[in-house]
Amino acid sequence: MKKNNSNSFKEFLINDKNIPNKNIIFYQLWVNKFLSFYQKNLKAVKYDNIKAFLDKLESDGKEDWQIRQAYRSIKFFLEDFMRLTIDFSENSEDESSGKPVKNPATWKDAFSKFINEIRFQHLAYSTEKTYRSWIRRFVGFCNNAPPRTIQSSHVKKFLVHLAVEGNVSSSTQNQAFNALLFLFRYVLEKEFDVSDNVIRAKKSGRIPVVFSRKEIKKLFKHYPEQYLLHVKLIYGCGLRITECIRLRVKDLDFENKSLIVRSGKGNKDRVTSLPETLHQQLKNHLQEVKKIHELDLAVGNGSVYMPMALAKKFPNASKEWAWQYVFPSKNLSLDPRAKIVRRHHITSRALQNSMSRALKKSGIPKKATIHTLRHSFATHLLQDGYDIRTVQEQLGHKNVQTTMIYLHVLRSLEGKVISPLEKL
Repeated sequence: MKKNNSNSFKEFLINDKNIPNKNIIFYQLWVNKFLSFYQKNLKAVKYDNIKAFLDKLESDGKEDWQIRQAYRSIKFFLEDFMRLTIDFSENSEDESSGKPVKNPATWKDAFSKFINEIRFQHLAYSTEKTYRSWIRRFVGFCNNAPPRTIQSSHVKKFLVHLAVEGNVSSSTQNQAFNALLFLFRYVLEKEFDVSDNVIRAKKSGRIPVVFSRKEIKKLFKHYPEQYLLHVKLIYGCGLRITECIRLRVKDLDFENKSLIVRSGKGNKDRVTSLPETLHQQLKNHLQEVKKIHELDLAVGNGSVYMPMALAKKFPNASKEWAWQYVFPSKNLSLDPRAKIVRRHHITSRALQNSMSRALKKSGIPKKATIHTLRHSFATHLLQDGYDIRTVQEQLGHKNVQTTMIYLHVLRSLEGKVISPLEKL
């Protein structure tokens, strides 16, 4: 960007009340990077040019929040500062065949724009479904009022409704909040002002349910054989259920006895220990999976979902053995986004249902889920003398305060307080 244009853009940013002063430097940074990448007449810029730049950021290892920040900066620069009309839409068969407008007048247009925006930013399909569900629920709460009439006050009332009448948990209310924040920021393109005086759902003060080591052994003894390896891996590595079902062959490192979790919670990668006792079981399992993959290739299938940038950079990688899922689905299915027949990974619901059956068979009287295995992994590490920072790294927690909850679990299990009944 030329110096005079750069100064003008900076002044424009300063005068815009919706952009915090601390963010101005980032807007300038991303715009300069995009202009260095594009190097053509801005009047000819198209959606594909911006998307190619964002794909490059992803392939360069930039995190999702950085890519979204870059997208907002470029869009603001082109539309608000340069006054250019950019078509930010992609073809979408989910909601509308028409192209979404900048300020959608109908919810049909709004949902079409929502799909384009969320896919443009490479958010997970599960996030897309969750956000779309909350937005539909919000629209119903507002009695289908036109998008242009929706204000922050409607969001406040909805969040209060969820907390007071819906009696939802704090995490559920936060999920709804994030969905509506996305709606306002990227679809309606309105200022999102929800003050702190909104009634918030109370945070749970419950201590996580954990299994004892004896209960783990008993549970595995009664576990359905079809899913036994899955749950052993979850407990043995402290995985979340989605981290387990999304594992790919290349993420297993038998030589270094480690497992790489790709794009875990917060889109973070981490390395955790891979128990040697599972090595042979996993190798035997992979031999069977490879047979299925070879049969798929023989009939013209055999591809798996690939992250957007990698799919373009390595178009044939989706059929390579290293990229296949460790726990593939029994059946082929149609990718809801790409409309391509693929073999996806197993569903989380299948694993959750297997836990319910195992609990019933084993007679363990605890209200547990698959995630209880992760809680048990953390607690047992602490019992074995590992420090809290090591456990934090194994679990992939951003903040050690999140991991500290297991210290409370440990204290409650140790039973340091001796009841006076014992001395009677």
